[in-house]
Amino acid sequence: MLEELGWRCWGMESLVIAPRTLSAQRGIAGVLITSSQSIPALSSAVAHDIPVYAVGDATADRVKKQGFQTVISASGNAAKLAELVTERLSPASGPLLLLSGEHQGVELAGTLRASGFRIRRRVAYTTAPATTLPPDALAALRDGQIETVMVFSAASARAFCAALAQTGCAAGSLRAIAISQNTMKELRKAGIQTVLTAQSPDMAAMLDRLGPAPSPSSH
Repeated sequence: MLEELGWRCWGMESLVIAPRTLSAQRGIAGVLITSSQSIPALSSAVAHDIPVYAVGDATADRVKKQGFQTVISASGNAAKLAELVTERLSPASGPLLLLSGEHQGVELAGTLRASGFRIRRRVAYTTAPATTLPPDALAALRDGQIETVMVFSAASARAFCAALAQTGCAAGSLRAIAISQNTMKELRKAGIQTVLTAQSPDMAAMLDRLGPAPSPSSH
């Protein structure tokens, strides 16, 4: 996508994802998912006629492609997902299954439990940070070809900054585009001073913050 807009790009998988397979969950009124990484576990945990409430539009679209019949997007973050659930559902509806990463979803579960909902939180995947930058990205960084980094989660920010610190490259020379306030805070902790935060946690807002690609003569 970025190449089509005129940007020259290097990629880094900052987190190594290990999906988990869950046993079938019975008596569930709905499922909450905070990341598309939960989708493999979702398919094994519940039938496709169970309503799914997704944190954002991209995740919702991926769930629909798996054949789930009722998928509703909060079009935001975990706080927006909590608002969506309290608006659409009643605690009397039955237990809700929350699928998240190993250290994620705890605050969301607590918020909904405080509102009277019964939440079954299950770990749908685990993550481990990548420890090094890809060789091509490292070479481009050292050559001054990379000026901007786009970071899509706080965990990815921590992994990228830890890997960057091992290279000896100066973090302060980079501009970063962060998908959330928490992501921005992690980047600034590492010494990246110019951090622009997306107005909403989605690709369109990230691209808006990124701005137009430089002209070919400025590469």
